Amino acid sequence: MVKTFCVIMFIMCMFVSGCNQEQEKNPESGKRNVTLRTIVAVGDSLTAGYGLDESASYPALLEEKLQAAGYNYRVINGGVSAETSSGTLSRMDWIMTLEPDIVLLETGANDGLRGVDPQLAEKNIREILEILKNRDVVVLLLGMKMVWNLGPVYVSEFNGIYPKLAQEFDVVYLPFFLEGVAMKGALNQGDGIHPNAAGYKKITENIYPYVLETIEKREG
Repeated sequence: MVKTFCVIMFIMCMFVSGCNQEQEKNPESGKRNVTLRTIVAVGDSLTAGYGLDESASYPALLEEKLQAAGYNYRVINGGVSAETSSGTLSRMDWIMTLEPDIVLLETGANDGLRGVDPQLAEKNIREILEILKNRDVVVLLLGMKMVWNLGPVYVSEFNGIYPKLAQEFDVVYLPFFLEGVAMKGALNQGDGIHPNAAGYKKITENIYPYVLETIEKREG
């Protein structure tokens, strides 16, 4: 009886040792059952990756970069081409069904290009931020800036929306989503508006530290 017990214990010890060695060889094996948190990238064609395969869009590149660095987050591309801030607001019920821990909010560019009243854009974005705040979703607000041919008064009022709301809601804030990409021929498609694959790599590098700040805020 004692001999049988000793044999069983020996086998169990060898099994546990083997599992530990396997995990040391493959650290990722211990993460297979870890529940991924969810980031939803909300926006228009600039988020959707217009004109490119979705794998080249910034949400896909960001997810790859985060997981390679050991962050257990998936990034859902919630971009819809041609959408204004009014359209984004109308989709918030659907967005919340994705149960986001974090939202990366990029909206308003089409409002500006269509000359929509900046007060309406501000109202829409404020309502979006209020919804997210009430649901305890941490936000990275990705700011937009308008081209000067729309007139200095309009541009000043539009560009002022994002820093104002970022301060009001105390969210992590990137002043310009297209920093270092806008107006750069080598980083944009033929229309001069939408980033190409190289442009999205630049955008991903730009926003990455802000995303990490947002994750720290969420984890904390």
